[in-house]
Amino acid sequence: MKALDNFNFTTPTRQQISSNILGFNDTRQEREGLRKAAVTLTIFDHGGEAAIIITKRAENLRAHGGQWALPGGRIDEGESSVQAALRELREEVNLHLDESHVLGKLDDYVTRSGYIITPVVLWTDATCCALTPNPEEVDSIHPFTFSELSRTDSPHLESIPESDQQVLSMNFGDMLIYAPTAAMLYQFREVAILGKNTPVLHYDQPVFAWI
Repeated sequence: MKALDNFNFTTPTRQQISSNILGFNDTRQEREGLRKAAVTLTIFDHGGEAAIIITKRAENLRAHGGQWALPGGRIDEGESSVQAALRELREEVNLHLDESHVLGKLDDYVTRSGYIITPVVLWTDATCCALTPNPEEVDSIHPFTFSELSRTDSPHLESIPESDQQVLSMNFGDMLIYAPTAAMLYQFREVAILGKNTPVLHYDQPVFAWI
């Protein structure tokens, strides 16, 4: 595992990311009573730079409306995490990919709202122009570029009275994106971009994400 030489959307970038993820010993979680979900960390071309697709959830959703998210959702009966991730990507942003686009997985992340989330890393030649938000689930689609992910002022760690664990967030422009989304973005940065073995399960989410 080693850090990327640059953030260009190129074949060598894809190869190094794939090598870093394959060299990472991703960990699954099995806990009684929790539902399983999958999200996608989809790498695409944003003006020649590699970026991750993130979304702003529709305001009218019953859970976590208006929050930043990675495309994803609950794993249906009979689905694998990869199959669920690809289905959710298609349903939320109209991006049709198959298992040949999968580079690997990161650690499962357990949420306060009762999910075990498996992050699936994908690579696509699609650009933002090819993406269309499903208005029932997504308000807007955004690129989280590798240079933004690699900002030295990220991540933020803060203590809250409700938890013994620190809450993690990542800078995005002049805004903050909080865990669980931020935890998976941070681990992607550490593993795929910087070539490090960095766990994130011990980081908590803000209280507003617990429901």
